[in-house]
Amino acid sequence: MAKRVLAAVDTTPRAPRVVETAAQLAKQLGADLVLFRVVDVPQDYPPAAATQGDTVAPAMLATAERELMDFAATEHVTATTRVVASHEPWRAILDAADAVHADAIVLGSHGYRPVVDRILGTTAARVADRAHCLVVVVHEPRS
Repeated sequence: MAKRVLAAVDTTPRAPRVVETAAQLAKQLGADLVLFRVVDVPQDYPPAAATQGDTVAPAMLATAERELMDFAATEHVTATTRVVASHEPWRAILDAADAVHADAIVLGSHGYRPVVDRILGTTAARVADRAHCLVVVVHEPRS
């Protein structure tokens, strides 16, 4: 059985630490590393625009893919990358972890929506509560 670590990487300053932590964990476990990013295409982006030659969504996905490959190069690791568009990052992370049969998920603790996060919970909390594998939440280093 192949072991896999899924690193859910966002665009926050914490992202490099998430990748570094995931790479170290994958190395310790002798696991494959999967770098994953959820791209939230703005809700005011009309779905029909994608079929009329507008390249906003595909460009956002391609940029995210390049950024993940840059993270892998920075960490000097071999990793596969996956990028999906979703308005529910927590659900997309769980789906990706299930799809690759991840043994662990590594993600940052940052929340984007203070009011909503207080009511519904952060992405990290939702993933940790529902995951079928180990979840590692990366926090800011202590000063």
